[in-house]
Amino acid sequence: MEKQQESKLLACMERAEKGEELTIGFLGGSITQGSLASSDTKPYAYLVYQWWCDAFPKAQFHYVNGGIGGTNSHFGVSRAVEDVLMYQPDVVFVDFSVNDDPEEFFRETFEGLLRRLLSWKNTLPVIVLNNVYYDSGKNAQKYHNEVAKHYGVPYVSIFDTVYQRMAAGEYTREELTPDGLHPNDKGHALVAAELIRYLGQVKQKLGDTGLGSLLEKGEGIPDPLTENAYQRAKRLTIRNCCPELEGFQADAREKMGHLDFFKNGWIGKKEGDKISFEAECSCIAVQYRKTIQKPSPVARLILDGDRDHAVTLDGNFEEDWGDCLYLETVLHHGEFKKHCIEIEIVRADEEDKVPFYLLSLIVA
Repeated sequence: MEKQQESKLLACMERAEKGEELTIGFLGGSITQGSLASSDTKPYAYLVYQWWCDAFPKAQFHYVNGGIGGTNSHFGVSRAVEDVLMYQPDVVFVDFSVNDDPEEFFRETFEGLLRRLLSWKNTLPVIVLNNVYYDSGKNAQKYHNEVAKHYGVPYVSIFDTVYQRMAAGEYTREELTPDGLHPNDKGHALVAAELIRYLGQVKQKLGDTGLGSLLEKGEGIPDPLTENAYQRAKRLTIRNCCPELEGFQADAREKMGHLDFFKNGWIGKKEGDKISFEAECSCIAVQYRKTIQKPSPVARLILDGDRDHAVTLDGNFEEDWGDCLYLETVLHHGEFKKHCIEIEIVRADEEDKVPFYLLSLIVA
């Protein structure tokens, strides 16, 4: 399986060598988006894209960056098509290792994401990146790389490389990141260098015989490691569903790209405002805005009429880095049936700076 994945990447490079037109895709969180880089050309993703341009000067390349800050693989699997795959990429780099917690739930959502990418087109090469918290060494690579190995997907670990060199004294933390997580320009360049080192090693094998036959034969996708409930996760938004509104209003403003977050959602402003959905599924998460513009309303979610186990959706964010696309899991491996989801504003007043903003439900 591992050789088959490498053969896909080599086939992509062979096409580039011939001067074809290819698209390089990235899917991840804030580091992929380019947070704290000084310009659009400094993030690791753009630097890796630039390597393709320089390494294969006869080809024409397109760059698709599907990074969104503060988001995990649970959201990633639900938006993979609209933010990356719809552009028909020829290779995809994926990183949620700092936004996923190191636990079983995110092993399953990450597996769903990898399976969605691998099943999109049987020739699509996928490469996993493990970014890291530079102040603690924390990331989810134990769980992500177990999944990657199962599918023969290559991975590049910043914990195993750049972080270890920093820990040994080659760099100080402040040289690489101002906040312990997001790389500065030097940090992004070092992340890119590790990916480029791997790509260069594969490129050296161009022209090897036998690799094409591996690609043509194919091996299919192995059985999943987990229950794999999230491979076909779907976002319910105003574009594809019509919930019952009792006070909530649909936000008709058009989104201007995938980073124009708080558009095309539903807005609740006063106590008693309600919105109700029906969805056939066994897993449900609600995505709403947690804002630093306090105070903001608080809502309550009731699943299937069970008021004794209502979930509080507090629109007030305790962090200070900006408004968050918060994702709250309310059902995981429940009964597969038609569920009723009711959301009601339970606290609001005239002092609120912004309304309660519901972006989507993610069901699987």
